[in-house]
Amino acid sequence: MADINILDKLLRKIIQAVENSKEEVYQIGESARHEYERVKKELLDLKHEITKAIQQTDSLEKQAEQSRMQLMQVNRDFNKYTEKQIKATYETAHQQQLKLLSQREKEKSLRLQRDNLERTLQVLEDTVQRSEALIANVGLALKFLSNDLTLITGQIDEIQQMQGFDTSIIRAQEEERQRVAREIHDGPAQSMANIVMRAEFCLKLLEKDPQKIHAELLGLINVVRHALKDVRKIIFDLRPMVLDDLGLVPALKRYIEQYQQEFAIYVQFAILGRERRLDTVLEVALFRVVQEALTNIRKHAQVKQVVIKTEFLANKVNVVIRDNGRGFNVEQALAEKNQQKFGIIGMRERLQLLKGTWQINSTPGQGTEINLSLPAPE
Repeated sequence: MADINILDKLLRKIIQAVENSKEEVYQIGESARHEYERVKKELLDLKHEITKAIQQTDSLEKQAEQSRMQLMQVNRDFNKYTEKQIKATYETAHQQQLKLLSQREKEKSLRLQRDNLERTLQVLEDTVQRSEALIANVGLALKFLSNDLTLITGQIDEIQQMQGFDTSIIRAQEEERQRVAREIHDGPAQSMANIVMRAEFCLKLLEKDPQKIHAELLGLINVVRHALKDVRKIIFDLRPMVLDDLGLVPALKRYIEQYQQEFAIYVQFAILGRERRLDTVLEVALFRVVQEALTNIRKHAQVKQVVIKTEFLANKVNVVIRDNGRGFNVEQALAEKNQQKFGIIGMRERLQLLKGTWQINSTPGQGTEINLSLPAPE
């Protein structure tokens, strides 16, 4: 009997110690949460400043271009202008260039501040998540010590489900890394190797036939430009900065513009309702879904025209993507497990995770229409 009392007292002490630790962890988590909200607000304000800075840079670039054109006009018709007018034109062009350089430096500085704040925000978010996870684990321990085995079983099931979900996320991340690595290997890496070889060839020409160096350097410049274009495309596909800075609609417009230029497929893009910024997760999800839909159209639909409509309502955002291409059997496509159909399934799962609705209508030979809807309260 005495041994049972000792065990009971020991268990009570353990429970009390665990409860005290839980309270301490909770206080740490709350402090991190408050700091997270403060940094988040500061980051939001900074993004507004970046938006204004980008707009000012665009305006100054236009003014600088106008000054440059005026300068070209003066140089072309030099005799028509007085010395005072020529001097004023040169001075104006110089001042515009200085303003533009200063504004670009300001924009660059703001972007660096944003990047630092985003890193800080990520650290705080990780701290909050870890504290919540630790509190949950401590709660499990308390319930175990209190003999609440039924609830523990339910908690274990949830943890197992979360582990399975985490595994899916890790697999998707690895597949994305593999895709990016393949694009870098086939694009910029090959170009870099070509640059090295042609640079070595230029060194040899410098000794044997200097007259051919000019043509070879021109070819080398073209290779570098192509590599830079590939790198920028990979960066945009990973995460377009305009999506964070200006929002969903500007990011889609820029992506559609590049898409039309690269693949010669005309995209009619219409905005309905009052355009507004959405939660970052929603904007990324909608951007990726439209991106995936356009990729599928390019690969399979065999069309030259696509219609995309985005409708902003008070509590949700609707997107319609329509083409008049080959079409396909929807049920068969969703039932098949080949790699070609993963894009459709990925769109559906991405929207379901955000509690959105998704519907695709298609018939072979009669085109395809995708209807998306995501809850997005103002």
